Amino acid sequence: VQLQASGGGLVQAGGSLRLSCTASGSIGSIATMGWYRQAPGNQREVVATITSVGRVNYADSVKGRFTISRDNAKKTVYLQMNSLQPDDTAVYYCKMGTVILGDFWGQGTLVTVSS
Repeated sequence: VQLQASGGGLVQAGGSLRLSCTASGSIGSIATMGWYRQAPGNQREVVATITSVGRVNYADSVKGRFTISRDNAKKTVYLQMNSLQPDDTAVYYCKMGTVILGDFWGQGTLVTVSS
């Protein structure tokens, strides 16, 4: 099983990006999907999560700006990021949790927001 994340890049403050993460291989039933980020010198932190029934949770710092969604048929999770700020600069990682196989992480995609 591999998770492939994409969509990162360089954007000016106030801009938008959409991240995608797709699982390949026999991952089975996916419970919670989520996005995490790690800025230089900081610990990895949760950005947003979405359960199999669509319940979402966001970090306070991104509420109202980011939206997480999922497509179960495509084994894909998305993160729409609007009104990006320099503090959002980080490597963003996707994570998918399964009941049988445990958790899987993507390789990370870099988001850089310039002021």
